[in-house]
Amino acid sequence: MPATPTTPPPALRPYLNARHELLWDEADAFAAEHIAPRAARMEAAPGRVERKVADLMAARRWFAVSVPSSFGGLDAGHVAKTILVHRIARVSAAAAAILQATLIPVGALLHFATYEQKGRWLPRVADGSLLLSIAVTEPRAGGHIGGIETIAEHVGNEWVITGSKIHIGNSHLAGAHLVVARTAKAGVSTSQALTAFMVESKRRGLSVADHRPGLGLHGFSAGRLDLDHVRVPEENVVGEIGQGLGVAQSSSILYGRPNLAAVSLGIHEAVVATSTAYLKTRSRYRGALSDLPVLRDRIGDMEARLRAGRILAYQSVHLLDQGLPCDTDLINAKYLGHQWAMQSTQDAMELHGAHALNGDYILQRLWRDIQFTYPPAGTGEVQRIRLADAAFDEAHIQWSERLAAEAAWARPDPTAA
Repeated sequence: MPATPTTPPPALRPYLNARHELLWDEADAFAAEHIAPRAARMEAAPGRVERKVADLMAARRWFAVSVPSSFGGLDAGHVAKTILVHRIARVSAAAAAILQATLIPVGALLHFATYEQKGRWLPRVADGSLLLSIAVTEPRAGGHIGGIETIAEHVGNEWVITGSKIHIGNSHLAGAHLVVARTAKAGVSTSQALTAFMVESKRRGLSVADHRPGLGLHGFSAGRLDLDHVRVPEENVVGEIGQGLGVAQSSSILYGRPNLAAVSLGIHEAVVATSTAYLKTRSRYRGALSDLPVLRDRIGDMEARLRAGRILAYQSVHLLDQGLPCDTDLINAKYLGHQWAMQSTQDAMELHGAHALNGDYILQRLWRDIQFTYPPAGTGEVQRIRLADAAFDEAHIQWSERLAAEAAWARPDPTAA
């Protein structure tokens, strides 16, 4: 059911242009042909990292959807990126996670890398020969950037990096990792203490722990990197020395949060489609379960949440494409997108009764997968604190205004006929 292609809902038309609608159709067709047949296999073999789906998406240059055409990318913007992640996630959140995990460090390169660095890395992403990861989270600090313990020391014309990173998306697929490490001595504020480095996966001293499947997203790897005196040249520094906090934060806000909102949206759509299909085909009292008012009430709640989440996800990235300040909108889309999808998934489990407990039923996969859109790019508590800051009109860097405006894509008005 979730693999059936659909046209964009009318409520999204203000945010879409003709190119977006073509990409929507392309993503749906791709998901139906290539991902849906593999979804059951991915779920049945959680210890296996899915590489074929990554290759197929790379062949379409989707990992470079936001990369300028001068570097081989599609130059299509954030709405296009959301379309791809959303439409893939409604069929397989694991496949969507593979796509979105590389899009985050790509965003960091777009905003902070030199022209020469972009020319070195981005064409390889565009032609599919290189996937990336962003490595910030650590075993002791978790997602607390200020607690990063990985150290980078300047020795001659190289940097020597030592430390560990965990929960790194695409850890087993990436040919290079954007690693954020501490470059300043104790006492220096976090805003100036961290630096970002591109670290190729074949560098001596870098090891990737064996893949260990998680609760969900089977086929996607989010593993551990260990760096034991890994040497990288000075030209692998991304941004300025001491600018690593900005690299990490801006990537999380402008790419991580909207990407996760899109994954949540895809799962949410699959949950509602699965539930309505089930209720329409189960007979009760000379009719179907879908005829019962008490069940229709629950479905109505699910549909309301889905429609609201869809608008939040697309409106926020539309603002981002226009170069308008929208950090709080991106935060809200991630926060409520997960919360609403999680509530609908729980409702669906209850509506299905014992049928939901069958090990091979799709709802179990959807329930496990939605758990993975909560912690990354800030938990719900972090998002609420940032939303409270906005309510109190307390100043924070508007990364959407500072960076996205510089790369706003010139395109026709999407509302134009």
